[in-house]
Amino acid sequence: MPAYAEAVPPASRRVIVVTAVHGPSAAFLPEAHESLCAQELPPGWEWHWVIQEDGRTDDVRPYVPDDSRVSFHQGRPGGPGVARTFALAHAEGAHVKILDADDQLTPGALARDLAALEADPAIGWTTSRALDLLPDGTTTGFPGDPAEGPIEPGAVLDFWRAHDFRAPVHPATLCVRRDLLLALGGWMALPASEDTGLLLALNSVSRGWFSAEPGLLYRKWEGQMTGMPAHADPAERRARMAVVETRARALASFGWRCPPPTPSAP
Repeated sequence: MPAYAEAVPPASRRVIVVTAVHGPSAAFLPEAHESLCAQELPPGWEWHWVIQEDGRTDDVRPYVPDDSRVSFHQGRPGGPGVARTFALAHAEGAHVKILDADDQLTPGALARDLAALEADPAIGWTTSRALDLLPDGTTTGFPGDPAEGPIEPGAVLDFWRAHDFRAPVHPATLCVRRDLLLALGGWMALPASEDTGLLLALNSVSRGWFSAEPGLLYRKWEGQMTGMPAHADPAERRARMAVVETRARALASFGWRCPPPTPSAP
């Protein structure tokens, strides 16, 4: 085996950062890359950024950073959930971190995710506080974040249902064990709220973790998909929320947990 190969971390010590992108958001990729390069990981760990275009155009590639840790792929358009799920075919790693093309990680975000996941095998996913990044460069947060620590199964669904379908933690900050993500089928096949659907599914079958330290700058800008009129269409929103809730409750009803409970001694 070549000597240099020994220095390459195995896939079990790799974080896959997954980004779905389309033409209007491509110009933000260099800033997302800067935030990734600023991350300091524990010794022996690395990240691999998989950028998946939702479509096949000439609009995105010019903004893809020239970095050996970055791979770029294209595919048939199907929405951000489809693009992210496609991206999983192009990298192997223990954990998957979500990073939308127009957002930025804060310093230490990946290290905090890894610390929570590696410290406790019963934690299947992590989230963190998010700050809105406004067009003038300032940031703003929101009151009501949960306390730092574990999130018990069912807690996110209960809060979401009681607060007009608003989750207590932000799905754009997710970091999740790759095998658990794949076992749940990746992101939901919805035109929007596909990440919320994944969050509630994860919370139905496993414990999570919330980091009170801000982990994401969530960009607010005119072209973002969540700001489009179709996103707020009442009929579509009711349908999205109905299928998200039904899936989460169906998963919870099966009594399946990740990891499975340890059998008690006879």
